[in-house]
Amino acid sequence: MDQMTNRPTPEDLTAWDRAHNLHPWASTDSFGEDDYMRVRGAEGVYVWDESGRRFIDGPGGMWCVQIGYGRAEMAQAIADQAMQMPYASPWAFTTGPAAELAREIAARTPGDLNTVHFTTGGSTAVDTALRTMQFYWNVKGKPDKKVIISREKGYHGSTFLAASVTGKERFKTRFDKHEEVHFLPDVNPYHRPAGMSVADWCDAKVADLENAIRDLGADRVGAFIAEPILCSGGVIVPPEGYHQRTRAICAENDILYISDEVVTGFGRLGHWFASEDVFGIVPDMITCAKGLTSGYLPLGACIISDRIMQDLKDNEKDEVFYNGYTYSGHPVACVAALKNIEIMEREDINGHVRRVAPLFQQRMRTIGETYDIVGDVRGMGLLGCIECRPDLSNDTYAAHLQFGQRLDAACEARGLLLRPFGNMAVFSPPLIMSEAEINEMFDIMEAGLTQLSEEYNG
Repeated sequence: MDQMTNRPTPEDLTAWDRAHNLHPWASTDSFGEDDYMRVRGAEGVYVWDESGRRFIDGPGGMWCVQIGYGRAEMAQAIADQAMQMPYASPWAFTTGPAAELAREIAARTPGDLNTVHFTTGGSTAVDTALRTMQFYWNVKGKPDKKVIISREKGYHGSTFLAASVTGKERFKTRFDKHEEVHFLPDVNPYHRPAGMSVADWCDAKVADLENAIRDLGADRVGAFIAEPILCSGGVIVPPEGYHQRTRAICAENDILYISDEVVTGFGRLGHWFASEDVFGIVPDMITCAKGLTSGYLPLGACIISDRIMQDLKDNEKDEVFYNGYTYSGHPVACVAALKNIEIMEREDINGHVRRVAPLFQQRMRTIGETYDIVGDVRGMGLLGCIECRPDLSNDTYAAHLQFGQRLDAACEARGLLLRPFGNMAVFSPPLIMSEAEINEMFDIMEAGLTQLSEEYNG
């Protein structure tokens, strides 16, 4: 402790963090040894570390800081609600913020998705959607219709069911998973066989779903869960028409379609939700979180169609929907979401994303055309991925991880925070990012790639 101020020193904080704070995705061989950057302040699209160095926040927190950091009116709204009514049990009470937010979300969802079940984040929103599927088919008298179809490289969360439908084939976890999950192969057009057109690749990916339903039996498949863009898998944009065709197949086979918009919801692609406005589909359920509050407080939601709700209501037996959380509809979190929506509408942040996205995507395409070390660039809106090929003679996960760490260090030294996934660097910056800040971010990225190109290519 500092003897003058009686406050912890930086060394104290580092020691306490190592000794007591188990971070997400920590490696067992480095428990108690990792040295995480300690951030102490943020404003707009920038964060500052404890030494006062400034960085562009390329990942936007964790895909979530839509309105940017340092919003005083957001802090005031949170403080006011915390003083007025900090908590109310969702089992016994409702609050004005919860009711108002449910209405505001329903007003922005596509089609007949009008019922909102509040959760604590994205993982619990996905778990809720999958539990709703189980509840629905049990009520409908089809207890065997429970198999969930998902995609390799899809990421849906860390709670039990959400992790079970996560298809990170490179992650060899020691956690158990739900057994009734079937994974379809990679949908990334970049990985299609040489000589295959994107249209033929789309046909093959649609056939993946058709074949799985045929082999498993439509009477056993309860749901298909899909991200509009597979974000943590490397910002994978499925081929044009893929979502519409898979949605139609699910409808034909009486399979619930769950659109996981935890990342793409709330402006990331320039719309409140991407399912209909970008990809032309109306799912049976949508999950959202992250951008719902711009990361200022934890909150998620599962939004359910009128058709599902009416089927449940029409059931002859009186059933209880035993799903919910202590913090469902938390009034302070709901106020944060309402203020977030207010700011996004007042400042036309969705329109801003649509206006600056062409520059964002063009800068990535230019990088792809300039650097031999880059294999693919892809994305939509303010969402992107630069996938590198550091050493074609050593195409291993270990080599990819090493490359990502070196690229991350090169960019960090120049003032840009990345989120490397092996040989991929993903971008999801705050949605308020200006064109000048977009150029600053990609100028640094180019400098980092120039350094890595020289190191790898000599």
